[in-house]
Amino acid sequence: MPGLLILAHAPLASSLKTVARHVFPNEIGVEAIDVEADDSPDRVEALTRVLLARVRDPEALILTDVFGATPCNVAMRVAEGPQVRVVTGVNVPMLWRALGYRHEPLMKLVDRAIAGGIQGVVQLTPTRPQLQGARPNDNDQDRTQDQQ
Repeated sequence: MPGLLILAHAPLASSLKTVARHVFPNEIGVEAIDVEADDSPDRVEALTRVLLARVRDPEALILTDVFGATPCNVAMRVAEGPQVRVVTGVNVPMLWRALGYRHEPLMKLVDRAIAGGIQGVVQLTPTRPQLQGARPNDNDQDRTQDQQ
């Protein structure tokens, strides 16, 4: 089963790991690294290599927050070979999908994580049931509320 490493700007990585435990309380093989504003890329890379070695079994998926930022850049440096994949743009639906499908092969897990992240972003529009306007106000001389 692929390990999972969340690498993101502080405090997002540890917060996502906490959120993951809401749905997957007994999940093992998941680590998080919060990148602080004053962290050097070399320090982050060293820590990432240690935790990546801990979660790999023998594969791992690294989830990062922003393409081109330090967490993503470090992830790309440590992702050596086909057994470590990086997906950026992590969100809660992506994380939960990845956790729910960790039993699948790594490339299938990558596809599932990306689909979860994309499908988890939805524009919602508050709607009012048709033909059910607000009650007219006695002070509304023009009865404008009847036009809704």
